[in-house]
Amino acid sequence: MENEHYFSLTPSIGGSFSYGWRKMFEKAFLPLMLAVIIAGLLNSLVSINWKADDTNWFNFVWVLPAALFSMAYGLLFIPVINYGEKYLFLNAMRGEDAELRYLFEGFKTRYLKIVLANLIVIALTIIGFVLLIIPGIIILCRLAFVPYLIMDKDMEPMQAVEKSWQLTRGHGWKVFWMGIISFFLIIAGLLVFVVGIIVSFMWIHSAFATLYQSVLNQTDDENPIPILGVNEV
Repeated sequence: MENEHYFSLTPSIGGSFSYGWRKMFEKAFLPLMLAVIIAGLLNSLVSINWKADDTNWFNFVWVLPAALFSMAYGLLFIPVINYGEKYLFLNAMRGEDAELRYLFEGFKTRYLKIVLANLIVIALTIIGFVLLIIPGIIILCRLAFVPYLIMDKDMEPMQAVEKSWQLTRGHGWKVFWMGIISFFLIIAGLLVFVVGIIVSFMWIHSAFATLYQSVLNQTDDENPIPILGVNEV
């Protein structure tokens, strides 16, 4: 499978991780690594714990706007970075240019679509978890391709949600078990410190991008959707 072209991929858990592992060590290794580092640092800012000191009125007044800013940052900025990161990895899996500018490209071309799609996915997932957790897990798995469809196909948010649900029909368990495997890869990465966690995230992103492409390979012939070139983003 060394010379396997991405159009010949078929959906499988092992195949996605195997192809993703090989592909990420090709010419795009450096930009993929930098993308994970940059996205990780930007995402880490969301987890800052804004905690007011009840004994200090000034601290309480300062913490409220800081917390609101953190919430806005998490909903209006981070999704664009995360969607761009997924698209960068998808390009790399296709053997196309994986440029760091794709991390921020969504701000120019798909900002509202990304923000709205992210809010829809969050809302549906919360509703699913309220309904005894399992529906929430199902929704997360079935909507795993929304970021790729927004960035790759330039779909409208609800169209991307519906298409992701359609594409993952019959593949939901693959997404679920890949999520479980990803959890243990992250744990393994943490055990070997910073370098390990970076490689773990690179592998995970590569595998999920590969799964998306392999599922797309099965459906494009029946329901063709134009694949946008990297210069059209």
